[in-house]
Amino acid sequence: MAAVTEQGKPDLRDPAGWRRTKNRIAITLMVLALVLVIIPLGFVLYTVIAKGVSVISWSFLTGPIAPQVAPADVGGIGPAVLGTLEITGMATVMAVPLGVLGAIYLNEYGGKGVLARLIGFMSDVMTGVPSIVMGLFLFSIWVLHFGFSGFAGALALGCLMLPIVIRSTYEMLRLVPDPLREASYAVGATKARVTVTVVLPAAIGGIVSGALLAIARAAGETAPLLFTILTVTTANPNIFSGANTAIPSQIFANATSPYVGAQGRAWGAALTLIVIAFALMIAARIVTARFTRYSR
Repeated sequence: MAAVTEQGKPDLRDPAGWRRTKNRIAITLMVLALVLVIIPLGFVLYTVIAKGVSVISWSFLTGPIAPQVAPADVGGIGPAVLGTLEITGMATVMAVPLGVLGAIYLNEYGGKGVLARLIGFMSDVMTGVPSIVMGLFLFSIWVLHFGFSGFAGALALGCLMLPIVIRSTYEMLRLVPDPLREASYAVGATKARVTVTVVLPAAIGGIVSGALLAIARAAGETAPLLFTILTVTTANPNIFSGANTAIPSQIFANATSPYVGAQGRAWGAALTLIVIAFALMIAARIVTARFTRYSR
């Protein structure tokens, strides 16, 4: 029997009969899919935490990288943490402003023009490019001519971040209601002023959230760094010259080692990287929620 409202009329919002059955089947399948996704994720988190938490300490996060034959409680990943901050920071400086500008052009200026369609198509293609292919690309056009450097790694990570920033920003700009633009045009504002003072503030929460998610993804990429920074065991503050290191590359180097101490440091570095990514995810949620509250 279909549900009724307080006035005694049938509640059209409540599905009845076969519609109700289909609704329950769809909900059941969605819950099942969620469980199937959470189960392997839970096992991964449990394994990393169980094997890496005993290694984590302040000296581990700031200490020098020890030889692979050293015990797990000797040395740390200090140079790798510094390298990750340098490389990911440089990639962010390059990719985020360019991605936001590209999305603004696609949504506000390009329309259905040839250039806008080309940019949209290339951003979609770049989204599906494997990270190792991007590493090989930068190796062939940059490393072979200028040598290994953190900047080469930043270029590779920036190329991976760019399509994510473009797509996330583009979708956020599309959610801004057109009446906001039309009201601004009605009082004589130019298109550039409307974009800067009306459109971007309305979408800033989603833009920041998408940028932080892109940074979290770039911070955990390994394959591009193996072809661009060479992976050393000492810190290199100069990102533009000389080989460098990062947390993902140290995880790869230690995890493939036969020594137990090196494998323990790999688990500790993996847990550190997960915590960094998790912190960025939480920051993205907080920023989005705060800007959404302000916009209301």
